[in-house]
Amino acid sequence: MGMISGIAALGLGLALGVQTVPSGERIYGIVLTAGGERLEGYLRWDRNETHWADILDGWKEIPREHTLEAERLDDELRRLRERERSVTFGGVRITWDEDDTGGLERTASAIRFGHIRSLEVAGERSALIELESGEHLELSSSSTDIGRSFRGLVVDDSARGEVEVEWEDLVRVDFMSAPSSMRDPGARRLHGTVATRGGLRLTGLVAWDLDEALTTDVLDGEEDGEDVRLAFGDIAAIARETGSSARVTLLSGEEMILDDSNDVDSDNRGIEVTDPTFGRAIVDWEEFESLTLHPRAGPPADRATFGAGSRLRGTVVARGVSPVSGFIRWDNDEEFTWETLDGESEGVAVAIEFGRVGTVERLGDESRVTLADGRTFMLDDSGDVGEDHRGVFIDTGAGETVLVRWRDFVSATFEHATFEP
Repeated sequence: MGMISGIAALGLGLALGVQTVPSGERIYGIVLTAGGERLEGYLRWDRNETHWADILDGWKEIPREHTLEAERLDDELRRLRERERSVTFGGVRITWDEDDTGGLERTASAIRFGHIRSLEVAGERSALIELESGEHLELSSSSTDIGRSFRGLVVDDSARGEVEVEWEDLVRVDFMSAPSSMRDPGARRLHGTVATRGGLRLTGLVAWDLDEALTTDVLDGEEDGEDVRLAFGDIAAIARETGSSARVTLLSGEEMILDDSNDVDSDNRGIEVTDPTFGRAIVDWEEFESLTLHPRAGPPADRATFGAGSRLRGTVVARGVSPVSGFIRWDNDEEFTWETLDGESEGVAVAIEFGRVGTVERLGDESRVTLADGRTFMLDDSGDVGEDHRGVFIDTGAGETVLVRWRDFVSATFEHATFEP
């Protein structure tokens, strides 16, 4: 063990030890169960989502009309789909329409809890979501947020205390801001800055191992063969020591080297950083360098921060044609400000809320995403800016939809990006 001097430790504790997250940022709602119970209180969703800024993940279906429009506008795609929908048998070629193929194409989707009005269980693996805008969205399971792999919903009910509800017992959740009379929830959300081995610095709400998110949660490990359990509220910083150990600095100044636990080795599922001003990043253990816990500066990210959202609108520049302006459907998939632009930056998976995006520029095999507040991310050829991109569709408002294929795409500037941190 190493020790920081008493004066330094005192300063560290004052600077890092208090996680001052207002209760208005916590997810709150009314939960109805299959047994007829009505629970109300602060919510902890799937262990690691506790705040309105946190993100619900799932799969959504691309509407058939979008698929058909893509084929109409893209000759190459139409010919490919025609080949996929035909077969030669006994010298006779048989073809069928898209409508006869059944299932729709699915794609990853993500939405902040602050945009959700209600969630209703629609089956073992799906949920029907009503947004603040009044729009409806059906999501199916892509991780542990929805369906049978769901890790539970904890409701801090004012009458019964903490009650855990499993997916099969859940009927509906109506989300709302916590009443001003509600007591403080006590445990605070972890907040800090993560540094990666590739040089990124990411600041926001933290979920360690995609699991531990509150100051009352525990970091497990061993020191010199002895079991150690540390409340995150007592931790100032965590740094990668080796591929299978971490150096933990406590608020007291004490340092410990922990190993032999999925919290501090390659079995760690990732360090999630959720920033209300851009979106989310998930840092794999192999890319993780250090985490420094500290209070968040700036105004609270309460439910009103996120609102109803709107359609994407802007101007797209492509090679060989004049710029086109109108409503944008990105990758034939994302068309609202609450949806996310997904990709990788320096080996880190990021999901950037479109409502925070100012411009996207394609620069060879990379894309530069500039946020409304001026920050930039360089994204690799991946996700929503990769070679599998389905194209950018622009509804000009004159009864015309223009398709810009990714190979021709130069840049997009979004009109909605007016967010000021």
